[in-house]
Amino acid sequence: MKRLFTLIATIAVALSAAAQTTVFYADREGEKLYFDHYPAVGVEGSRPCVIFAFGGAFARGTKADAGYLPYFKALTEAGYDVVSIDYRKHLAKGINTSGLKGAIITMKNAVEYAAEDMLAATKVVLDNAAKWNIDTSKIVVCGSSAGAITALQAEYMICNGDKRAEALGEFNYAGVVSFAGAIFSVSGKPKWDREPCPVLLFHGNADSNVPYNKASAMGVGFFGSKFLCKQFEKMDTPYWFYSAHYRDHSMAGDPMYVNLEEIKAFIDRVVVKGEKLQIVQQVVDAKHPKTKTRFSVKEYLGSNYK
Repeated sequence: MKRLFTLIATIAVALSAAAQTTVFYADREGEKLYFDHYPAVGVEGSRPCVIFAFGGAFARGTKADAGYLPYFKALTEAGYDVVSIDYRKHLAKGINTSGLKGAIITMKNAVEYAAEDMLAATKVVLDNAAKWNIDTSKIVVCGSSAGAITALQAEYMICNGDKRAEALGEFNYAGVVSFAGAIFSVSGKPKWDREPCPVLLFHGNADSNVPYNKASAMGVGFFGSKFLCKQFEKMDTPYWFYSAHYRDHSMAGDPMYVNLEEIKAFIDRVVVKGEKLQIVQQVVDAKHPKTKTRFSVKEYLGSNYK
């Protein structure tokens, strides 16, 4: 185990040195936000770009966490630029517990601030696309846990004409890659004014941090991968759902190392080549015995904010 951590740290140092640019992209009431741009390796001409948001329950995490850097390396070696963003960690001081309304507003702000920051980072990528040789028709957003929620919420804002997405004009992402993500809504199940871009979702059905299906009360809550895929199927929009039975929130990170082929296949086949696929992979691993798969809203909150 010690050797593994040493190897990850070595890769992290090498990749940090290799990052050509750290770019300032927004100032939020004195909080300056940056992203790191990792260019594709050995690719001439324009190429796809993956914009990544880290996990951490909207309270912690960094854009250059050593655990993510091997994933970035794999993507750049596959011919994709990577942009790893900062965003506001609105819940760093906790959730407003003075009442239900305060808690809902706190969570809503946390999710929407992060998504707004992702949209702002996307605008800077678009503005620099010609200089960086990025194909603006092949920009994918990706994230882990809170970062996956951020990526999905950003796409949801674009599809519903949210004013915070207006600066992007007619742009939409070419795809979303979500590691244990969901969409947050205060008005019942998500409603889409226009069809979303293709989405690749990884999720374990024993995840007690981010709902695999949904966790809501009185129309307020998180709608997870299984719920969203049902909507995508009805809309006949492309999606790829990797559903891991009895897996917990480890699916927020593990696919970056063990499912690279699925990720690259999604980008190549669906994003680049435009194949209209609807794929569901039901994965049962004997190493993960049957365990609890249903959780209350209180349990989800407790898993994230002890």
